[in-house]
Amino acid sequence: MDLFSQPSRRKAPLAERMRPRTLAEFVGQRHLLGAGHLLEEILGAPELPSLVLWGPPGSGKTTLARIVAESRNAHLVMMSAVSVGVAQIREVVAEARERLEAGARTILFLDEIHRFNKAQQDALLPHVEAGTVILIGATTENPSFELNSALLSRTTVVVLEPLDPADLRTLIDRAIDDEERGLGKQKLDVPHAIRDRISAEADGDARRALGVLENAAGIVGRSRRPVDEKVVAEALGKKALRYDRAGDEHYGVISAFIKSMRGSDPDAAVYWMARMIEAGEDPLFVLRRMIIFAAEDIGVADPRALAMAVDAMQAVHFVGMPEGFLPMTAAVIYLATAPKSNTALTTYGSALEAVKEHGTLPVPPHIRNAPTPLMKKMGFGQGYQYPHNFEGHYVVDDYLPEKLVGSTFYEPSESGWEKTIGERLAAWRAQRNARNKKDPTEP
Repeated sequence: MDLFSQPSRRKAPLAERMRPRTLAEFVGQRHLLGAGHLLEEILGAPELPSLVLWGPPGSGKTTLARIVAESRNAHLVMMSAVSVGVAQIREVVAEARERLEAGARTILFLDEIHRFNKAQQDALLPHVEAGTVILIGATTENPSFELNSALLSRTTVVVLEPLDPADLRTLIDRAIDDEERGLGKQKLDVPHAIRDRISAEADGDARRALGVLENAAGIVGRSRRPVDEKVVAEALGKKALRYDRAGDEHYGVISAFIKSMRGSDPDAAVYWMARMIEAGEDPLFVLRRMIIFAAEDIGVADPRALAMAVDAMQAVHFVGMPEGFLPMTAAVIYLATAPKSNTALTTYGSALEAVKEHGTLPVPPHIRNAPTPLMKKMGFGQGYQYPHNFEGHYVVDDYLPEKLVGSTFYEPSESGWEKTIGERLAAWRAQRNARNKKDPTEP
């Protein structure tokens, strides 16, 4: 039976009924389609490679898999990685081997392939390598994080993008006019402005756009009244932002949030924070990142920054959400506009290199405690100079192990308060260097 002519299709949801059947009907993904682009080359190749289609919901992954199978006249097996086990994979492979011996190819489409565990991927790998099945996996998650390197290396990753509003508008117009598969027989009155709103509200998801249109059609029924703003608002319901707290979108948004604060852009930083909060992210996750950022990217350039981030965390604990967005926003604005310095990171890194290179160097005796007579007899604490007994509460002394005397790990930036620290530290280091010179006349 043709893949696109099942008897039950008329009863299927609108998005399923209107699913494109050929590349000519396919909408969007211009970076993949057309002469010289990836999908055209793949479809035109003598042998079809295994593919991983990576893209957000409603971008056309399942549709492309069906079109590819139809174009190659291959037997298509569609499964969800959520519900399939190793035994089922073996059954599919055994049937595929029989078809291959008869001269027919099998395409195994695995939706949500990122849900496959290592054992399932290992079970599939040799059959993909041997060409017994052609694998087409679909995922909303970054395959480089979710798939074994061995399986990933034997597939071509095809990246799909969210559909833009113009593409979604094309699908909506098509569904309204199509009398065979769409809503054409209902003679819907959907003004252009309403169609544009549905396109914009669908957030790049074709399935959602057509689902909203179908809901709106159900609301007006056969009353012939137009689909207006009130109907669309009811059909839309609460918009769910595309965000997975454990997936690629999660890491992408938090990366944008951190980089916006580092780039001193409070507008972008608050926008990305709002995206996370409204999508249901745990506020404490965001606050932990803010505290790390305050120490790593601001540090002593503005000593108040870390306290501001910690204060925000305590305030959210105290007042809860949703009001907690107020102290969070205040802290993000402060962090984004504060002077920046990453010397906490670089200084620790330099000190760590010395630790790794030289191992456990002994503590200089003069700065060791001597709480017992034996330790005093061993010279611990002898020669220690108490800085508060000297002018300016500073005295030239050495506190590093002997082998590292003269080493510098902290190099202050010229940013914010750190510039003042740098001037003070330069004077102290000059005194220490002058004292440590063996020959005062030495340049």
